[in-house]
Amino acid sequence: MGYKVVVVGATGNVGREMLNILAERQFPVDEIAALASRKSLGTEVSFGDKTVTTKDLDTFDFAGWDMALFAVGSEATKVYAPKAAAAGCVVIDNSSLYRYDPEIPLIVPEVNPQAIHGYAKKNIIANPNCSTAQMVVALKPLHDRAKIKRVVVSTYQSVSGAGKEGIDELWDQTKGMYVPGQEVAPKKFTKQIAFNVIPHIDVFMEDGSTKEEWKMVAETKKIVDPSIKVTATCVRVPVFVGHSEAINLEFEDFLDEDEARDILREAPGVMVIDKRENGGYVTPAECVGDFATFISRIRQDSTIENGLNLWCVSDNLRKGAALNAVQIAELLGREVLKKG
Repeated sequence: MGYKVVVVGATGNVGREMLNILAERQFPVDEIAALASRKSLGTEVSFGDKTVTTKDLDTFDFAGWDMALFAVGSEATKVYAPKAAAAGCVVIDNSSLYRYDPEIPLIVPEVNPQAIHGYAKKNIIANPNCSTAQMVVALKPLHDRAKIKRVVVSTYQSVSGAGKEGIDELWDQTKGMYVPGQEVAPKKFTKQIAFNVIPHIDVFMEDGSTKEEWKMVAETKKIVDPSIKVTATCVRVPVFVGHSEAINLEFEDFLDEDEARDILREAPGVMVIDKRENGGYVTPAECVGDFATFISRIRQDSTIENGLNLWCVSDNLRKGAALNAVQIAELLGREVLKKG
C-alpha cells in the first residue's frame, strides 16, 4: 500500500523536479495529483512514464491525501498550506514561510532525521534554503567528530535559484551580448548577470547582510547546532544550475584533513572528489542531475587553530530543493506514516 501524494506548483522548475525524483526513487505512490495556478491549469507534466494533467490549486480538496509537496512562493503557501494541513494532509514546504517557526521542524534527512516527529504540532515540515541544505550535509559529520565553532562561507549561486525568470534573463543577456542592439537590461536581477557576478541575493537587512545570508545563519543553527557561529556572503553567478560554496571551518578540536576526507567519504549524501591535480575537483556543470553533495579541495587552514577549508557543490534544484523534499517524504513514510 502506497501514498496519495500532491505536488503543488507542479509546472515550475522545482515542482517538475519533485515529480521526476518521486518517480526516479520509486517512491510508493498510489495516486498523484499535480496542482497549479489557474493560468497553468490543464498543463501536462511528466511523472515517470505517465503524463499528468494539472488541477486547480484553488479548488482542490486535500482531504484523504497523505502528503503534499509545496513548491510555490510564500504568499500562496500562506493561503493553501494551512488548508492542506487542516485536512489531514502533511505539508512539506519548500518556501521560506515556515522555516523559522519553532513549532515546525526544518529538516535535512542526513542531518537531523529525529526532528521528523515534530511535524504533528502543525502538520507541516519545512524544507531549508538551497544553499543551507548542501552545506549542512557536509558540516554535520565533521561537527560530530570535532565540534564546529565557526563557519565562514562564500556562495556562488546559480540563476535557477531565482526561478525560470532568472534562467531566461541569463540566457537572453548572453545572446544579446553578441548581437548589437539586442542587449537585455536587468529585470530579475539588480545588475547584469551575464559575464558578471552579483553579491546580492534577496533583500538587504539593517546590519548590511542580505536575507539569503541571514537564512544560512539561522537555518544552520536550527538544523545542526545553535552554538555554531556562521557568517555568509552570498553571490549570484552566471551558471544555470548548481550552487557552489567555499567553506572555512574552525573546530574546537583539531581535525586532520585526511581524517576529514575519510569522514566525508562515509557520510550519507556526500561524494568526495578531491585529487590535487588538474580537474581533480567538481564544478557545478558536473553536478547537474545528480543526487549527491560533492566535496573537493579539503585542506588545513594554517592561519587559525583547528581550521579546515573545503569546496562544496550540489544541484540546487535537487538537493537544494526537490530532492530534499522527497527525502523528507521518504523519512515521513518510513518513520511515521508507515504505509509504503
